[in-house]
Amino acid sequence: MPALSTIIWVGIGVVGGYILWKSGIGMLRSFTTPLPPPPPAGEMRKINVRYRCSVCGLELKMTLAPDEDPPPPRHCLEDMDLVAPVFE
Repeated sequence: MPALSTIIWVGIGVVGGYILWKSGIGMLRSFTTPLPPPPPAGEMRKINVRYRCSVCGLELKMTLAPDEDPPPPRHCLEDMDLVAPVFE
């Protein structure tokens, strides 16, 4: 008859294997979900635009805006300058 510690270790192994199996299946199923539809006009859209303040040098990255070409924000009472991306 096996020792009690062997039975406990086998039980822990079975439970750990079950958890790994279920998490792996869940991850594979998440790859098959379709992308959400694009937002309607007027809602926030994802963008990647960088601005720099010409007075103090503060840099800002804008990631959401209501349209594709948002107006520049103001800092130090001046409009910020658009920073061209290095690689695109």
